[in-house]
Amino acid sequence: MHFLDQAKIYLKSGPGGPGAVSFRREKYIEYGGPDGGNGGKGGDIIFEAVQGLNTLIDFRYSQHFKAKRGTHGQGKDKTGAGADDLIIQVPVGTQVLSEDKEDVLADFTEVGQRVVFLEGGMGGRGNASYKTSTNRAPRQHQPGGPGEEAWVWLRLKLLADVGLVGLPNAGKSTFINAVSNAQAKVGHYAFTTLVPKLGVVRHKAREFVLADIPGLIEGAADGAGIGDRFLGHIERCRVLIHLVDISGDDPAEALRVVQEELAAYGAGLEDKPQLVALNKLDLADKELGEAFSQELIAAGADKVFTVSGVSGEGIEALLDDVLSYLPGRTSTETNAAEVEETPEESDEWSPI
Repeated sequence: MHFLDQAKIYLKSGPGGPGAVSFRREKYIEYGGPDGGNGGKGGDIIFEAVQGLNTLIDFRYSQHFKAKRGTHGQGKDKTGAGADDLIIQVPVGTQVLSEDKEDVLADFTEVGQRVVFLEGGMGGRGNASYKTSTNRAPRQHQPGGPGEEAWVWLRLKLLADVGLVGLPNAGKSTFINAVSNAQAKVGHYAFTTLVPKLGVVRHKAREFVLADIPGLIEGAADGAGIGDRFLGHIERCRVLIHLVDISGDDPAEALRVVQEELAAYGAGLEDKPQLVALNKLDLADKELGEAFSQELIAAGADKVFTVSGVSGEGIEALLDDVLSYLPGRTSTETNAAEVEETPEESDEWSPI
């Protein structure tokens, strides 16, 4: 499955059906009179958040959505049938933005959430509704109200409790595979992760959703590397785990680069609680880990964990601290089905 987190679509609700102009012509009825019925209401455009979707890829191939017109009125005072509403299903975490991306028009954070985005046009009045004591044979009618239309952007922000950040090749994929049910691709080269990845972590009878996003490099806010576009997927996270490669040239510099890119992106990411973890402890001794930990604290980290995604060392202490930032809930209270089917790694991702 290809992963797509942005799509531009066109929406148009259905116009109302026109009212009818009709007169009774029945045997044994001396005086006829108008009996044209009203037109039916046009279909609404409705967004609905559903379970089981985690990409907007369907909107790459279907970009125009138009609801049907209401049926016209008929004689014998028959009102036209209203058109069916057009329901557009989107993943939980989807936002509907204005065409210029300046305004958030709808935000879907719960399964089953529905929003009537565009209302269909009202049906037009038939000539029977114009009958008065002085106008016994009206011929006027209404054509039916027009539908609404709009171009909008859909933007998906995956729902996760905890986010993983760090430079490319900091060991994020190995870490998420070690602590969760994710099956992220692992490789000894930069940008192994090309799209966000979700995993469910179960720890001490509790569980939470962990999101791994592609690595950040200096200048990501200006488009360097994959850029910072995937940072939107961790905006809703309660806490971030910042992985720093202990085998890197300068762990303190790696910490600074990522912190500056988070600040450049904005959206409050730089203010979120951060747990700094020196990863790949299996490649160094404890003395080196302690020395680098002091450097990271001097560089601004509040507390540093030394961990290894390969051996599992130090992970339990890190996860214990993560739980302190999350609301108390047991594994039976969380619906993990929403994130069991995570998007496959793919070189195809949406253009901006």
